[in-house]
Amino acid sequence: MIDDGPAYRPGNTSDGRTPVILVTGLDASAVHRVGDALEAGGIRGGTVQVHHDLTQVEDGRVVRTLSWRGADGRSHHDVCIVELAHGCISCTLREDLLPLLRRLHRRPSVHRIVLTLDPILEPEQVAWSIDNVIVSDMPGFDDGPASIEVRVDATIACVAEDDWLTSATGDLSLAEGGHIALDDDRTLAQVAVGQVAFADALVVAACDPSFRDAWESARLVAVLKRLSPHVPMMFELPQRPMTPVLAEQLLAAVRPNGRRGRVDDPHDPLLPGEPPLDSDCGVSWVEFSSDRPFHPGRFHDAIDALLDGVVCSRGRLWLATQPDEALWLESAGGGLRVAHGGPWLAAMTEEELAHVPAERRAMGALRWDETFGDRHTSIVALVHSGDPADIEEALRAACLNEVEFAAGQQFWSTFDDPFGESHADPCDDLELTEPTVDAVRGIDSPDPRDN
Repeated sequence: MIDDGPAYRPGNTSDGRTPVILVTGLDASAVHRVGDALEAGGIRGGTVQVHHDLTQVEDGRVVRTLSWRGADGRSHHDVCIVELAHGCISCTLREDLLPLLRRLHRRPSVHRIVLTLDPILEPEQVAWSIDNVIVSDMPGFDDGPASIEVRVDATIACVAEDDWLTSATGDLSLAEGGHIALDDDRTLAQVAVGQVAFADALVVAACDPSFRDAWESARLVAVLKRLSPHVPMMFELPQRPMTPVLAEQLLAAVRPNGRRGRVDDPHDPLLPGEPPLDSDCGVSWVEFSSDRPFHPGRFHDAIDALLDGVVCSRGRLWLATQPDEALWLESAGGGLRVAHGGPWLAAMTEEELAHVPAERRAMGALRWDETFGDRHTSIVALVHSGDPADIEEALRAACLNEVEFAAGQQFWSTFDDPFGESHADPCDDLELTEPTVDAVRGIDSPDPRDN
């Protein structure tokens, strides 16, 4: 068991909660090196590392390991088998991890928790679960989320220099990429992009210099700087692997106003962190906006423009056939999903408007139209080899033309809508059913952006 030595709480935990560091990435070996370095660098042995190994999940088991340094500086490990709950990885992790975090907080010798995540896990869903999933029936604890006792202090994403961009721009499923997925239909690109976009710091596991392509390395850095702007980035060289000192220096460089576990809402700014907007190595953000709705059929045909040569895209859509609902678009590599993003302000009741953040109401007022209110389309796309002009042209052509726009909502409602209640692209084997972002993101919990 973990040594319950003298209590220690660092100065930055003024709210009394134990900080949690998420370490994530498709490169499992890099994730473990960073996690081990943070564990070894903990003050007075106060860092506990938690890892759930999913390699045996097909046998119905998850192996959970706790690692820490004792007062004597020696490494200790506590390994246990967690049975798979309901055949669901997400349920299993929530039922084991969240109570564990609350218990670890109560141990006076624990001042920091490092979660080294399995490669298929996205840190956003972990952070959302910590803040929102109610943990109950724990003797001696009040019912509530783990965030009562812990908080996500930073997310460190590990990126393999030699193959991350290939994964992030492809269309391989997790299973095709060699990961155990248990009916998980997410792609490597979705996971890779999600991990980096949520990061407060990046570790790039550099490849052997003799095999490095300088242009590809520069293009990778250009993508990372735009996907996760202004976060500290450290290159881990083959001849100089991660050390406790380097890990602590990286963590210390995380900006006070960084993401730190914050989950985005569909109506938040689409380019958080003020990323560079100029082009570098052919990499740039493309911004598209329109005060006319999309024709659903033409927009469906234009989707390929957001997949070819694009790392990722995201945006709010005004679809002519769905006037009350802002649709949320999200793509990574060769896959794209469209799901509900909540009602437009113009479609809300007074009671609903009272719960809308002031910032969103202010932005809605700036673009308010007497007829259509705050309805609009805003899309951003991170291009790495596509033509920005082609994207702009395809999306503009998908909007209603002047004659269609003048005909009004009654006419628009006659259009065929291939999106239905939700949509995924490619369209093979698609079932249009009531969507949740659980399906969009491979999460078995409520959409974090619906709260």
